[in-house]
Amino acid sequence: MEGRNSIHPPSSTFKYLQSIFYHLPSIMKSSISFVCQECGYDSPSWLGKCPECGTWNSLREFKTQKSLHSQGLAGRANLKTFESTENVKPRTLGEIKSSEKERLSTGFSEMDGVLGGGIVAGSVILLAGDPGIGKSTLLLQVGLTLAQTNSNVLYVSGEESVEQIKLRALRIMEHPKQKEQFKLLSINDADTIVEVVQDAKPSLLIIDSIQTMESRAVGGMAGSIAQIRYATALFTRLAKTLSIPTILVGHVTKEGMVAGPMILSHMVDAVLFFEGEKTTNTRILRSFKNRFGPVDEVGIFSMEEKGIIEIKNPQHFLREYSSKTSGSVLASTLEGTRAFLVEIQGLVVSSKLPIPRRVVSGIDGKRLELLLAVLQKHISLPIGMMDVFVNVAGGLKLTDRGTDLAICLSLFSSLKNIPLIGTVAIAEVGLLGELRTVPYLEKRIKEAQKLGFKNIISYNAHKTLSEAIRSLGK
Repeated sequence: MEGRNSIHPPSSTFKYLQSIFYHLPSIMKSSISFVCQECGYDSPSWLGKCPECGTWNSLREFKTQKSLHSQGLAGRANLKTFESTENVKPRTLGEIKSSEKERLSTGFSEMDGVLGGGIVAGSVILLAGDPGIGKSTLLLQVGLTLAQTNSNVLYVSGEESVEQIKLRALRIMEHPKQKEQFKLLSINDADTIVEVVQDAKPSLLIIDSIQTMESRAVGGMAGSIAQIRYATALFTRLAKTLSIPTILVGHVTKEGMVAGPMILSHMVDAVLFFEGEKTTNTRILRSFKNRFGPVDEVGIFSMEEKGIIEIKNPQHFLREYSSKTSGSVLASTLEGTRAFLVEIQGLVVSSKLPIPRRVVSGIDGKRLELLLAVLQKHISLPIGMMDVFVNVAGGLKLTDRGTDLAICLSLFSSLKNIPLIGTVAIAEVGLLGELRTVPYLEKRIKEAQKLGFKNIISYNAHKTLSEAIRSLGK
């Protein structure tokens, strides 16, 4: 018996060593995955085409250590308030007590409208946009405005120092009130940010930007797929547990998609895009996903020297409109559920090139090619060897098919040198030269009439493009 005890260790020690060898593969071995940058599909091996979204060459390799990953979620960050073991059981709908939570106003009625009335407590919002479009300026103004109402705001920047942010804040608001309620932090360690947030318990958390966040619990550099997914999951979990509304700033790629895997869109509650031409002051805030509000609302802003201001005047895009010039036609377009008038400018000139130029700004170039073909076929407009230029005044990007008729009339007006004074065109143009009705037609017409325009050409009055053009001479 003594010999056997000298050979075999005690049972407790044996179980301890057994557990070490059992967990040794997860401690030493790194997990390799291939994740699609478009939809977030996870594959154990590389694939040329993503089976989920069908995109080619979109899978990228990243490595994560399993033990460190789990330690980062519950170890180093010391998430003392993350987990609650109470009521961990299914409940019926009758047992769940729900109440309408008060929303947090951003100080911009345009932004509140896009969010459905304000920011919901515990929600996570992803604000994306091109670099330099004004995302940081918009959120800085939101934070300063909330700080004036005694709201505790924490602005975390991984790109700028606190001194740089203060200079921008003083430019926006020369004497910000309630300075003690607006806190700045310049750091890109996601785990440390969690610890700070748990102690500060702000009423609003702003992370600028999610691509700069990193953690030692995950392999790869900041901005990699693994780091972005880990940081987003960490901040989302923090927001839901502590009921802290969180806004994440995300950069977009040259294709206009959120940088990193598009799985971020599924992890957050709302996805907002802040867009506009850098050469113009107009900025539009769109909602592409919103669990607590509509997705068909837009907010219109203007980038000024003192910051971003919201635009509520429907005549904002008609400030420089001149109805006495040929090639200018008004279109009643729809952004979300709001109708407003924009100026469509067309220019047709003789071309000296073998292949005439087709230059557009604010509309789809392929849509212009289609409309030019319709004008040649059904109106016999000799524009095949002409240079054609189309511009949307004000810097807007239009995808509304209801502006087709305005584009056609502007080109006809420029070629024939006939000014269309105070003309508003509202209709979609089909391949057969027919006019088609558009959504909310009566709402568009009422908006034009409210601004004093009476010459309105739409589907209600004319059924074909040729009829609409013939009516111009009457």
